[in-house]
Amino acid sequence: MNQSLHTLPGFAGSGALAADRNRVLRNTYWLLALSLVPTVIGAWVGVATGITAAMSPGISLIVFLAGAFGLIYAIERTKNSSAGVAVLLGFTFFMGLMLSRLLATILGFKNGSSLIMTAFGGTAIIFFAMASLSTVIKRDLSGMGKFLFVGALIVFIGFLANFFLQSSALMLTLLVVCLGIFSAYMLYDLKRVIDGGETNYISATLAIYLDIYNVFQSLLALLGIFGGDRE
Repeated sequence: MNQSLHTLPGFAGSGALAADRNRVLRNTYWLLALSLVPTVIGAWVGVATGITAAMSPGISLIVFLAGAFGLIYAIERTKNSSAGVAVLLGFTFFMGLMLSRLLATILGFKNGSSLIMTAFGGTAIIFFAMASLSTVIKRDLSGMGKFLFVGALIVFIGFLANFFLQSSALMLTLLVVCLGIFSAYMLYDLKRVIDGGETNYISATLAIYLDIYNVFQSLLALLGIFGGDRE
């Protein structure tokens, strides 16, 4: 037999394997919850100081791309040490700071606060729905990864192109597609942790955090476009 006995149900190894997966999932949820704190602080600092709103769109895009990809690289380099947690929390503060530009725009609406709470509630519902699905779906979802990656890459390129094109129709399309792709990515990333495909809780937290961030941002932008009240 090619499969080792200790990985089969009923043997001690299978219990240890399940315990490891549960530990990674538990640590991921814990760190994910913690990561929301610096995100909120970063968003508050950005809105209160107007630091991101003061940047030109071009400078803001450059800062975002350089900061996000630089910090993601640093997280991957330090994910096997305690420093990885600190870098991840620094990344989530930065992401909150960069989100403040959109938040400030939404808060400019009469119903801005309710739109933000609606987006937060909608994101929470999507997360809990995907988390529940990930525990009941038995089939292997690893094949979804390449399709989701290609979809996310196309959306990323689309947003970059629309920075220059400034097309409202393209923006709406990209926001809806982004919402769908990262909702599916949420299910995929959670299922990977549950199935043991991701064994590093810092990497797992980073992936799921980005899913949540993109879902919230897309949902908030769509609510602002369709539900913003300027009166």
